[in-house]
Amino acid sequence: MTVEPEQKNGEVGRVLVVDDYPMNRMKLARILEQQGHTVDVAGDGVEALAKLKAAPFDVVLLDIVMPELDGYGVLERMIGDGALRDIPVIVISAVDEIDSVVRCIEMGAVDYLPKPFNPIVLRARLQTSLQRKRLRDLERSYLQQEIMLRQSEKLATLGRLSAGMAHELNNPAAAAKRGADQLRLAVEALQDANDRRNQLTFSDPQRARLLELGKQAQARARQFEQSSALAQSDLEYAVETWLEAAGLDDAWEVAPTLVNLGYDDDALTALAEGFDRPQLPAVLAWLAATYNVYSLLEEVGQGAGRIAELVGALKMYTFMDQAPVQAVDVNQGLENTLVMLRSKLRAGITVRREYAENLPRIEAYGSELNQVWTNLIDNAIDAMDGQGELVVRTRQEDGLVVVEIEDNGPGIPPSVQPHVFDPFFTTKAPGSGTGLGLNISHHIIVDKHGGTIEVRSQPGSTCFEVKLPIDGVKEG
Repeated sequence: MTVEPEQKNGEVGRVLVVDDYPMNRMKLARILEQQGHTVDVAGDGVEALAKLKAAPFDVVLLDIVMPELDGYGVLERMIGDGALRDIPVIVISAVDEIDSVVRCIEMGAVDYLPKPFNPIVLRARLQTSLQRKRLRDLERSYLQQEIMLRQSEKLATLGRLSAGMAHELNNPAAAAKRGADQLRLAVEALQDANDRRNQLTFSDPQRARLLELGKQAQARARQFEQSSALAQSDLEYAVETWLEAAGLDDAWEVAPTLVNLGYDDDALTALAEGFDRPQLPAVLAWLAATYNVYSLLEEVGQGAGRIAELVGALKMYTFMDQAPVQAVDVNQGLENTLVMLRSKLRAGITVRREYAENLPRIEAYGSELNQVWTNLIDNAIDAMDGQGELVVRTRQEDGLVVVEIEDNGPGIPPSVQPHVFDPFFTTKAPGSGTGLGLNISHHIIVDKHGGTIEVRSQPGSTCFEVKLPIDGVKEG
């Protein structure tokens, strides 16, 4: 019997599966091939490195525990090889190997795949890694183009903007595309859930309750914050057990969504009191499908909004006399930037907000100021290397709004500090930065807003201070 491949709904690529257990390799290869990917397999780390050097791959699924050369060794050699370091690595792990997963991610792995393998989770995480690879390749091409354009000052400026935008657009573009790819299936699931629900008869109080539940799902989609992985897993197991007892089909698939909605087994028991037992499976399936659609819409909206903001900033940078002046809430702009950079604020980094109350709005180019906050906060996060405290503070001072972004990283050497705002100057490893972020920030603050930006640094403390006139920028 021939198994037809699944319909392709997103990126496909060439995937290397590395696992010393034959059944795992066969199962993963079969799932991936059904999803449209080209798959090769390796039974140990030595064989995996040989295949990586012999042919191009887009993603590696890497087991940790293997004979001869384990997953740590493979990952270390890939990171140390310029030809292999940009290939995304997804670690294959069991539930009890979470410490090993964390170590691999700290070494450079981009994600992990828990055992036993869930095809839906595999598809989502593989799609994210493929998109990251595509965008990274695009960024590299922009950077290579930048080098060629240095011969002309005018073309060099265009190249700097292009490279900078490719870097800035990476995360929101990936988020928007991932959400859009998944939204079609989510809408189909919601339509099916609506059909099931409409086949049942509900009383007026029950219909009112359904309306309330739908509104709560929409609100939760806008406010959702992920709990810790361990707590999330425990809740999902408890909810899945409850759903199975209630007779819900595919309880394992619905349980994570209901946990994201804020339900535990006690909350589900309370919800069930308002519906008959035959109604409950349809209600829960509809509720989960509603939340999925709105959470994906929120993800797409945030990604698209950020892209629009960055594109607008680029247009304003290029056509400065056409940029609109706005009354900007600096505190809100900083907070929005922290939200968009949330994925980089790992568990080891804490954020301390010291926002001045009643801070006056300033006349400014709002989207360009957000670009400055993004550059400064992003640099601070990178400087702390996953461990430290980020302080974001604001205050009013003599007709100025002052913003300070401080980190407790290693600091900037005194010999380097005079050059941090120079174009193309960077202390990051080759390929990790364009050397344009602080230069563009300096231009936005000083040339466009008549403000100042300075850096104070010593071992254990680096603070960038921005001063902006409250009403110094006028449109036109």
